[in-house]
Amino acid sequence: MVGDPQSAARRYYEQGADELLYVDVVASLYGRNSLHDFIRRTTAFTFVPLTVTGGIRSTQDVQTVLRCGADKVGINTAAIGRPDLIREVAEQFGSQCMVLSVEAKRVAPGHWEVYTDNGRQRTGKDVVDWIRQGCELGAGEILLTSVDQEGTRSGFDVELLVAATRVANVPIIASGGMGSIDHMLKALEAGVDAVAIADALHYDRIALGDIKAAALEQGYDVRRDAGIPA
Repeated sequence: MVGDPQSAARRYYEQGADELLYVDVVASLYGRNSLHDFIRRTTAFTFVPLTVTGGIRSTQDVQTVLRCGADKVGINTAAIGRPDLIREVAEQFGSQCMVLSVEAKRVAPGHWEVYTDNGRQRTGKDVVDWIRQGCELGAGEILLTSVDQEGTRSGFDVELLVAATRVANVPIIASGGMGSIDHMLKALEAGVDAVAIADALHYDRIALGDIKAAALEQGYDVRRDAGIPA
């Protein structure tokens, strides 16, 4: 733990984050969803989209999280167990709400396997095939995390991102490996629509304003009302 999630959310919002992502990394492992109070308090002072992932197992769970103030939900483990949940969420709440969270681990050159429980459990599913299926079932966005790169600060798995963008017809958010602004730019060049940043911001390794300024300089759209150095 590096601090209070609510304080971090306020700081990143005020610095100009385009979206916020709350992840309970052990929710599926312990069969819980404990972010409801955080969501309610956070949406009282932030006015950008909020995605919540971890422990979402049913349309009832989705409804509860949305009523707390979230805009989107990320689902991984439950969707693996019952892929039709993707369709049910998309049909009931809209595809824009249904984010398919995919944890990918390289198992051979050019091939990745889907994992669950924060990279602890194998599924036997091929990542590219699963992303294609998820899009067909109604996922409106893919949150793609490289298990291999997560926490390394050595950059995103660009080959994985390229493979995913070739089959996905919805926005992809790259996660896992951000250690420098150049890493973000390479991920965007690979064709993804956004990058998720945790470690680099939590530990003040890179200023959010500098990240946004670099994206703007390269022609990418970001929130312009806060955070960008003059």
